[in-house]
Amino acid sequence: MRVFVTGGTGLIGSAVVAELLGSGHTVLALARSDASAQAAAASGAEPLRGALADLDVLRAGAAQADGVIHLAFGNDFSSPDALAKSVAEESAALAALGEELVGSHRPFVTVSGTPYVPGRTSTEADPLPTDGPVGGRGRAVTAVLGLASRGVRSTAVRMPRTVHNQGAGGFAGLLTDIARRSGVSGYPGDGTQRWPAVHALDAAVLVRIALEQGGAGTSWHAVAEEGDAVREIAAVIGRRLGLPVEPVPAETYGPLGQIFATDQPSSSAHTRQVLGWEPKYPGLLEDLENIRP
Repeated sequence: MRVFVTGGTGLIGSAVVAELLGSGHTVLALARSDASAQAAAASGAEPLRGALADLDVLRAGAAQADGVIHLAFGNDFSSPDALAKSVAEESAALAALGEELVGSHRPFVTVSGTPYVPGRTSTEADPLPTDGPVGGRGRAVTAVLGLASRGVRSTAVRMPRTVHNQGAGGFAGLLTDIARRSGVSGYPGDGTQRWPAVHALDAAVLVRIALEQGGAGTSWHAVAEEGDAVREIAAVIGRRLGLPVEPVPAETYGPLGQIFATDQPSSSAHTRQVLGWEPKYPGLLEDLENIRP
């Protein structure tokens, strides 16, 4: 299958591209810079120059592919306005890609976060949030799944709060970055809130399976661990960096503060049962041991 991939040189995307190529697919990868194009080509993919905001380029990429995997996101969490801009850019990109695929019955895999459900572990049957800092992303992904009624085999792989590899990535990676800058390995609240996690190489396998097998309008959870306590995550980070581990105000994390302070475990039992996906790479706390002082 010839697959058009956005975000193919990021932490998750590079793992997905390698998984696709290793499984016999070919990859056309969106590349927003010369460096990204070089990285895509070095991985074995064919680069297509353009940014996520270049909707005509996105349509052209989708038009010449047998399937689409969307992974790109602005990832600017510096302010509410910056986050809103990233969400709006992605929403427009998803709409453009989806319209190009209408009536083709080709697969369209996109990603989101696992949903937060008060008082219990979330499952694949729970809807994505449509309010709050990333509510727009939930609405956009829900619209993609709605394309199932218009001849698109659309499916969503929901990623946990931390997708990691060699100690980097996700919310845990943000904690590490902030710890390096502030001199404190901090956590919001009492630190007992739980974040689900998955290794990027395990997540890549699920994305590939969803492309090949996911039914139209379905959602899957790329969750290896249902939830590690944030205080335990911060403790490993602090030990690796030689920094004190302390509670800090939720405001430390800007527009993500409320999300960081929330208990949000998630299950992948349905995904494992139906698709036969089984994570095998190191868990988060073990992987964080790769953080360099």
